[in-house]
Amino acid sequence: MTKPLEVRLQGDREIVVVRSFDAPPELVFDCWTIPALIRRWLGPPDWTMISCEFDARVGGSWRFVSRGPNGFEMAHGGTISEIVRPERIVTTERYDVDWTGGETLNTNVFAALPPMRTLSTLTVRYASEKARDGARATPMAEGMEMGFQRMDALLVERMATQ
Repeated sequence: MTKPLEVRLQGDREIVVVRSFDAPPELVFDCWTIPALIRRWLGPPDWTMISCEFDARVGGSWRFVSRGPNGFEMAHGGTISEIVRPERIVTTERYDVDWTGGETLNTNVFAALPPMRTLSTLTVRYASEKARDGARATPMAEGMEMGFQRMDALLVERMATQ
């Protein structure tokens, strides 16, 4: 059974986000790396992802652009420094409007849990402690959980077609 999102601070620059999914690692990994799937779960529910690129290879780049209900656009992207299907993705990330205080390093590790579940541990390393604390002060956890609940529904759909 899916457990609620857990968020904790680690060291002076990291936020660790842990979430389980009721699907095998291969399917969860696909939701993080295939643009057609990313579009269906990532971001606030009342926003539209107008551009979604993810070149799933070492040295590849990624970029997402979303538009809010008021027309505001938010864009962010980076590069992929490590990708091992279905175990690990390491990327850099920078927002066009740099609200996170510089580039982050995101490491997402997927661990298989019995019977057919996945534990995702996402570690976000910020450029500074101030940037990390600023990000943690936002409703990021609530926003992430909204997206993860949409991913849960997507995973149920994908498992039904397997």
